[in-house]
Amino acid sequence: VQLVESGGGLVQPGGSLRLSCAASGFTLSTYAIRWDRQAPGKERELVASVSRGGGNTYYADAVKGRFTIDRDNAKNLVYLQMNSLNPEDTAVYYCNAIGTQYWGQGTQVTVSA
Repeated sequence: VQLVESGGGLVQPGGSLRLSCAASGFTLSTYAIRWDRQAPGKERELVASVSRGGGNTYYADAVKGRFTIDRDNAKNLVYLQMNSLNPEDTAVYYCNAIGTQYWGQGTQVTVSA
C-alpha cells in the first residue's frame, strides 16, 4: 500500500504547478483524499480535500481561489492544481487517504524568483 506524490519543483512567483497523488495497492476511490503541506519550521496544515466521488471539496483560506483539487478515480489519481503561487506556498506537499495511515513521502514545492 503506497501513496506517491509528484509534480513539485521550483517555480517563480505567479507561476503554476500541478501535483499528482498516485495510489498503489489499494483503490483510491474508496477514500476521501486530502493534501497537506509543511513549510520549514511550521506545523503541517491542511490545504485541500476532496470527497470519494469528487463532488465535494474543501480549501484552506490561504489557497482558496488559487488551488483546485480534483480526482480521476479511473486512473487512481488525485491532483492539486496550484496557480498564482507565492513564496508562502513553499512547502513539502503530502497526500493522505483520509481516515488511514496512508501518506506519501511528499513532494517539494519552492516558489522563488
